[in-house]
Amino acid sequence: MAEALAVLGKRVLLVDSDPQCNLTSYLIAPDVVDDMLDASESDAGATLWSALKPVADGEGDIRFVKPKTIGSLYLLPGDILLSKFEQDLHQSWGDCFHRKIRGYRGTTALSTLVNHIAAEKNIDFIFYDSGPNIGPLNRVILLDCDAFIVPAACDSFSIRAFKTLGQTLSDWITDWKTAVTLAPDNVYLLPGKPTLIGYIPQRFRVYADNVSADYSKYLPRIDRHISSDIGAVLKEIDTALAPLPFQSRLGLVKDFGRLAAAAQSEGVPIWEVGTPQERSTSKIIFRNIAEKIIERTK
Repeated sequence: MAEALAVLGKRVLLVDSDPQCNLTSYLIAPDVVDDMLDASESDAGATLWSALKPVADGEGDIRFVKPKTIGSLYLLPGDILLSKFEQDLHQSWGDCFHRKIRGYRGTTALSTLVNHIAAEKNIDFIFYDSGPNIGPLNRVILLDCDAFIVPAACDSFSIRAFKTLGQTLSDWITDWKTAVTLAPDNVYLLPGKPTLIGYIPQRFRVYADNVSADYSKYLPRIDRHISSDIGAVLKEIDTALAPLPFQSRLGLVKDFGRLAAAAQSEGVPIWEVGTPQERSTSKIIFRNIAEKIIERTK
């Protein structure tokens, strides 16, 4: 998706905020990744943890590291040790409600770092790769985002998770509003207004260029539950958080099977592997979604 936006002339920053470092491993050679992780706590460290460590350790301000240039994209590399920062975010969040400046500094540290780089590199879009959970790291990421998209697998488990996501977002936004009212003067704050701009059903099989019957039955349910379990909940807080009429589907991303594995192995966009027809099809899919993202974030 990031590469599709870059093809359309947008400057994109990728932030690997998942301690598993899958995005970093996708884009950077394994030996280089190993060297970066080994050096991440040294003065030469260049990972996300390298930047956040002084704040997490209570030793000072963020150390602004430079993003890696990967083709037409920028990357803030992930780090296994980022899990330490996530653990500290529990305490930082609680400290905000006791009006402690250190709590706000910890809660907004990632935002401060990413916004600094975005301004320095004139970035148009920032994408986070994070774990599929509702933990403290994803909380500060979503509260800092201007917009978010819901990926939706065509199965009952994914649909049931929408209710949890909607209620969790509501709690986070509401709690942060309280934290903002308690904040000392001249403290940097997260915007706290993540706007739902759509969703993307994915990882389904196709038959004769259509979603196969085993998966297509889930599409109407996804439409309904995105609207009722997430969109409607956000509208109760602020109608601007779910501004689009539903359906707000951005596109459909099928299960690319072996193509996904091949793209990951080669570290390239999915439309650079496969047969000419497969390449053309995947490029059109992601270009169409990218164009809608640009339109919905103007």
